[in-house]
Amino acid sequence: MLPEDAPRTPEAGQPRTAPRICPLCEATCGLTLTIEGTRVTGARGDRDDVFSRGFICPKGASFGELDADPDRLRVPLVRRDGELREASWQEAFALIAARIRPLAEEHGPQSVGVVLGNPNVHTMAGALYPQLLLGALGTRNLFTASTLDQMPKHVSSGLLFGDAFAIPVPDLDRTDHLLLLGANPLDSNGSLCTAPDFPGKLKALRGRGGTLTVVDPRRTRTARLADRHIPIRPGTDALLLAALAHVLFEERLTDLGPLAGQVEGLDELRDAIRDFTPEAVAPACDMEAGEIRTVARELAAAPTAAVYGRVGSCTVEHGTLASWLVDVLNILTGNLDRPGGALFPLSATDRPSRIPAPGKGFSLGRWTSRVGGHPEAKGELPLAALAEEIETPGEGRIRAVIALAANPVLSAPDGDRLDRALTGLDFMVSVDPYLNETSRHADVVLPPPPPAQSAHFDFAFNGFAVRNQVRYTRAAVPLEDGRLDESEILARLVLAVSGLDGASPSAVDERAIGRTLARAVADPHSPVHGRDPEELSALLTGASGPERQLDLKLRLGPYGDGFAADAGGGTEAGGDTESAGVPRLSLRRLLEHPHGIDLGPLRPRLPEPLKTRSGRIELLPAPLAADLPRLRAALAERPAALVLVGRRHLRSNNSWMHNLPALNGGSNRCTLQIHPDDAARLGLKDGGAVRITADGGALEAPVEITDTVRTGVVSLPHGWGHDRPGTRTSVASARPGVNVNQLLDGSRLDPLSGTAVLNGFPVELSPATSLL
Repeated sequence: MLPEDAPRTPEAGQPRTAPRICPLCEATCGLTLTIEGTRVTGARGDRDDVFSRGFICPKGASFGELDADPDRLRVPLVRRDGELREASWQEAFALIAARIRPLAEEHGPQSVGVVLGNPNVHTMAGALYPQLLLGALGTRNLFTASTLDQMPKHVSSGLLFGDAFAIPVPDLDRTDHLLLLGANPLDSNGSLCTAPDFPGKLKALRGRGGTLTVVDPRRTRTARLADRHIPIRPGTDALLLAALAHVLFEERLTDLGPLAGQVEGLDELRDAIRDFTPEAVAPACDMEAGEIRTVARELAAAPTAAVYGRVGSCTVEHGTLASWLVDVLNILTGNLDRPGGALFPLSATDRPSRIPAPGKGFSLGRWTSRVGGHPEAKGELPLAALAEEIETPGEGRIRAVIALAANPVLSAPDGDRLDRALTGLDFMVSVDPYLNETSRHADVVLPPPPPAQSAHFDFAFNGFAVRNQVRYTRAAVPLEDGRLDESEILARLVLAVSGLDGASPSAVDERAIGRTLARAVADPHSPVHGRDPEELSALLTGASGPERQLDLKLRLGPYGDGFAADAGGGTEAGGDTESAGVPRLSLRRLLEHPHGIDLGPLRPRLPEPLKTRSGRIELLPAPLAADLPRLRAALAERPAALVLVGRRHLRSNNSWMHNLPALNGGSNRCTLQIHPDDAARLGLKDGGAVRITADGGALEAPVEITDTVRTGVVSLPHGWGHDRPGTRTSVASARPGVNVNQLLDGSRLDPLSGTAVLNGFPVELSPATSLL
């Protein structure tokens, strides 16, 4: 029986509209879907959305095509006699229960590995259930896409602030000066900085007289918009940032302002970066020392400023040091936790404001991987180490893998090796809408429904949003017969590996709610301290277990009603919270605002976010200080003749959007971009074929000669290589491209974060004789 407010099929011939938060990238734009029957026939920007105000990109506009992709799996697949065949949900979960738990009991919990892919954080289910799954399995073998893009930022934030999720974001709407490294938000829409219409925000910055400086070896669309474009040598971002900090100290341009009493290690930092003078750094970065000094002076002189670095500065050999130095510059110029600088968002489902006090801090290497001895970071091991953990015999070998929305055969280094390793597993489960390069190895494939049939709340990305807001959209159309909601799929997966297959999925939600309430009522600083958990659980609303969990998180969050007796009243939501007061949130209240509730601009929050042992910003943590000699040694290294960097396409998001005709074509091409001078020197012709050789092997790709990439650098996009047999992605397979990560053997890692070096690695090129 459908809840009262569940979507219903209208009369034939009567289209309707429904709001939906776009799940296709980190911008989380609001959409207005046009629906005929149960089919999405159009998508446009939602002008009433409190956050995105009608902005839409080509990915969002293709929502209907993605939703109706004929290659999406609609029923589970189970391997029988070596072939994947359609099966019932009951058969699929029964097989998982029969295989996973006995295997873990015989060989130990570490014999099961869990892999989480990028799309996992774009769904409600992906936020609510993976930790429950890991708890049920008892395994430490967790591998995620974070070690392919953002883990350096988590590690540096953990060491600086004591919390790996305390990541300050640039205050794009109010800053006067933005220094941007390794990011191309005009194509990517931003990363660890949730900002609908990032392009419009950069243009507005320029329009109000602000300054945009872009550091990138390619003249990207973002770089073309900048006041200054610095085509740095790839992989040297940390050197440049260290030199900028050096200039601030040397020329007495540091001004911590209100931060001064909350920072320790300032003198030690000054001494630690003494060798990174602009003159020492300039040759390695291929810059003029005078330009480095100018950038530092402009940063210090700006009324407000923010430094922001992303994937290009993370997926390099010194990614964690670069991520740390981004925040060091924000601190030294007094722009951290300052309007117009870089601030800490406060999402509606965050923990309530805490009394500032020393915390437990952040630790690295609490355990290590079995084979390579790689230290964990944030509870995760490097995804580049997964293949060796499967292949290498011995106690603790990974014998089973559960992959949630993950395609590491394409996204991780040396996909060929991982491809072979997966064939040697005893058992594999994949939760994925497609039979792709990774899920084709699974013994059970569990397909989630299309996004129009799913509710959406951004638990992860609201924590990185450039404006505090809260939005929730229920499913725009009802689930088709025979489908399960993704939340139910993951809840039943938890039950299956727990030995409870067949129990009600609601039991998983109630267990999660019970644990959260038990902690809340025991916390003397909680609004529900001392109350009865069962009484509070009975007050929760929602048409499903996930909605009840959301209601709980909202009510206990920093804007929540705290289960107050007058929960239906409170301050009117919306507007600037500094003047209108704090709304009293609950699921019921949020459902009254289908286009979201604005919670106001970001505000200074320090020292509240700090969880370091000292209770202060620890400017030079020991692990970072210990890694500086490695950066110092880079000053004397001879650069390779040619290095490769990736690139992002506006109409693509990693490997999982290449199967849509609307997004697969035009400028979205898998070509090797090379500067005309390098092409002439190597005898390469535009449109011809080139052989690319690196640590992990060789590839052949079409040549694209362009002066948008600097000399000494070539660029090949990430996420391609859809040419393996046994997949069911007909559009992607027709234009497969090549997998750039096959050029890597997985040995190049940032040692602090375990992140794969996907940018700035040396390659050799030669003309290829084969026809592409």
